[in-house]
Amino acid sequence: MVGRFGLIRHAMGTVALIALVAAGTGCSSTAVSTPTPNAGPTLAPGAPSNVPVLTVTSTSFTAGGSIPFAQAFTGCGNTGTATNTSTDVAWTAGPVGTASYVLTEFDTDAPTGVGFWHWTIFNIPPTVTSLALNATTNPPAGSIQGYNDYGFSGYGGPCPPVGDPPHHYYFTVSALNAMLSGVTSAAPGAFLTFNMQGHIIARGQLLGRYGR
Repeated sequence: MVGRFGLIRHAMGTVALIALVAAGTGCSSTAVSTPTPNAGPTLAPGAPSNVPVLTVTSTSFTAGGSIPFAQAFTGCGNTGTATNTSTDVAWTAGPVGTASYVLTEFDTDAPTGVGFWHWTIFNIPPTVTSLALNATTNPPAGSIQGYNDYGFSGYGGPCPPVGDPPHHYYFTVSALNAMLSGVTSAAPGAFLTFNMQGHIIARGQLLGRYGR
């Protein structure tokens, strides 16, 4: 029969062994944190410090308001109302030295972990300060529409999962001091924004929301 002190020594040995194994494998008793649901706005493209702010507006919705069903991706609105019509966007003129504009639409809440690019259009001439409704079908001369995360070049409207809280869609307009070369219609949003670095001289954003 094992005595009381034998049981204590056995228990202490077991605890010591567990501690050694944990130390050797880098294990920790600290709880692993989980992402906060719908915390996507932290992914929104930010503006460099000390650059002028452009005012970005749309006649389709007010800042923070709901994007119309017609501008959702086909099949992602109310029955018969989603036609993938690109949003109209206008912005104040950039500062002296503006050589082109870039417009991006980005969903920060998409369940991808890295957001979702809905629309990118770049090398917009410096004389252009607005895009009309459905401009994706007739973009400004010289501009290029990049690759969205649906897998094609051009506009792809909102299409969040049914039942999600309304997603955040950031329309970001950047004034650049150059035209972008070496960036084509096959360029995804990440490649485009990487090539913009060092050229941004003003930036503004308009937030729209969409849920279904």
